[in-house]
Amino acid sequence: MSRRSPRPPGARLRLDLGNGIAIGPGKADILEGIRETGSIAASGRRLRMSYKRAWSLVEAMNAAFREPLVETRRGGSAQGGAALTPMGDRVLDTFRRMETRTEAAIADDMAALRACLPDITPGA
Repeated sequence: MSRRSPRPPGARLRLDLGNGIAIGPGKADILEGIRETGSIAASGRRLRMSYKRAWSLVEAMNAAFREPLVETRRGGSAQGGAALTPMGDRVLDTFRRMETRTEAAIADDMAALRACLPDITPGA
């Protein structure tokens, strides 16, 4: 599900791919929302992001990668929309797999750091 608020404690993976190209949770969430809703606008709304901002991120990703990640169709609500291309599916799936592996790799260290925090009793 694209709406991940609030995010659980843990690492936030942001990848700098070189030449000013980066992908992180925000761009991945936009792609996931498009996959699930078929719409850039709906994906942005789920993330409480303006359509202009969501569209800007899609344009940036489409320009950055060898092939576009998102394809759009004009035509309004009845016929328009957006979908991930095969490259978009590949990029999103690879990023999500990297997030999962990162969380697993640092789980013991995260537990050790959390053990250094004071106990907080809910409602106290």
